[in-house]
Amino acid sequence: MRWATVYRRRALQLAAAAGLAGCVYASLHANQWDVHAIGLVRFGRAAVTVGRISWDYQRTLYWSGVPATSAEYARLKSEVHTRGAQRLLELCCANRGCFVKVGQHLGALDYLIPPEYVRTLRILHSRAPQTPLPELLALVRSELGVEPSELIAELDPEPLGTASLAQVYRAVLRDGTTVALKIQHPKVLANSFVDIKTMEVLVQLVSWVFPDFQLMWLAEETKKNLPNELDFSKEAANAERVAEMFKHFRWLRVPAVRWDLTTPRVLTMEYCDGGQVNDPDHLHRHGISPREVSQKLGRLYSEMIFERGYIHCDPHPGNLLVRKKDATVEIVLLDHGLYTTLPDRLRWGYSRFWLSILSGDVASMEREGAGLGVGPLYGLLACMVAGRSWQAITSGLDRQKLTDAEEGTIKEEVGRYLPEIASVLNKVPRELLLIFKTNDLLRGIEYSLGTKGSMTSLITMSECCVRSVYGERYEQCSSVAGRAALLAGKHWTLLKIKLYEVYLRLFHSPLGRRLVALLASWRGNKPTRHQPAVLPTA
Repeated sequence: MRWATVYRRRALQLAAAAGLAGCVYASLHANQWDVHAIGLVRFGRAAVTVGRISWDYQRTLYWSGVPATSAEYARLKSEVHTRGAQRLLELCCANRGCFVKVGQHLGALDYLIPPEYVRTLRILHSRAPQTPLPELLALVRSELGVEPSELIAELDPEPLGTASLAQVYRAVLRDGTTVALKIQHPKVLANSFVDIKTMEVLVQLVSWVFPDFQLMWLAEETKKNLPNELDFSKEAANAERVAEMFKHFRWLRVPAVRWDLTTPRVLTMEYCDGGQVNDPDHLHRHGISPREVSQKLGRLYSEMIFERGYIHCDPHPGNLLVRKKDATVEIVLLDHGLYTTLPDRLRWGYSRFWLSILSGDVASMEREGAGLGVGPLYGLLACMVAGRSWQAITSGLDRQKLTDAEEGTIKEEVGRYLPEIASVLNKVPRELLLIFKTNDLLRGIEYSLGTKGSMTSLITMSECCVRSVYGERYEQCSSVAGRAALLAGKHWTLLKIKLYEVYLRLFHSPLGRRLVALLASWRGNKPTRHQPAVLPTA
């Protein structure tokens, strides 16, 4: 065994050297052979961090001799997760740019990676490193071709928000218009090419040293999405597309774009005020119901995922504002740089999979899970997309709310099934990876609002899934009579869901609880809560 360890260590050193040489060459080529532009320090910092984390896992867990089923092993594993997460956070803050973006992505994956990493990296959602304002104004000057003072009459020195790729400021233009000015961090574009190559090399090395942890999906998604996120003109086009797509939601506000002051690295949009969607104090001060906010978010994102197949994939609290305007509770949707488009076939398959989860139909979950590429891991996929335990799913999600005990069980299972979770992430279609992130961010918001696992969200999701599934059947049906029957079937199923919602509202109302108590007293029994049937399905 000793020679194998030495061989692996030498092979790892050789691979790292080859990867380093490749990154240096790629960096020089991408930056027109400017030696001062290479990301050697950034790559070295990342390589050292990954090496330290890998060595810590090897030394603490794999070579310790502690039985994997013991309480001592669980304690050691939690400690090494915490140290690894802290080192990764320090790397993200030091390298900034793309590394912060990846750290934010990992910090959103509740129930998919160890909770120690989620808790540690989540801080990047609100405390990303800042760039000094003079450097940003120099970029505005070069992008727009004029002095910022010729355009801007007033600029708040403190940013409204600092993200991985940009900072946003409130500004008043010379014509008196108040705008939100989003300016890209000056160095992020130049470093992005090397950063992506660095991530690819390091992820490959980690996957080779730890075969159970296949993380290529992370590097692939970053490589595919980052160029689009770095082009703010594409973000502006996304904003206009989603505003048009969901204009029937009178309560949804998407800031208008100022195209005359927008370039690939500077984005100028209408300024919209409001409080963060997960701030209970803001909601209370303005008389806004958390349940109404949660309901509107659920309706928006359910329609995005199941009906439109065009999904805003960064719904963290800084990108979702809520405000009350003329007695209407409005949701303001910001940051349109990251969207994913679901092909119809994938959207229909994902909708059928969700319907099988909502109805607790294990046979259907297995069938639809195979269509999504996970095979026998369909049960784990169901737990990942629903954020619930297998027992809760098979019992019917509408029979029980998410409890602290169930949440604790889920977090324990994440550590136990981490290799299987990594396998699922590598097998599913790439588009679903961003949906997993979106699901977890929305669950976090619902948790802050105290509406997590509410029946309203499940019913809204069920309605959108039904419309999606019947839409597929309608597309595939060529006869007039068949299409008429499908329309009737769709409306009948939606009516049953509405009636079920009314029944639940009555059942959980004070009058409903009193009637249950009276019925129990007539029967001579103690009052018990009747469990309603599972959601109707298509």
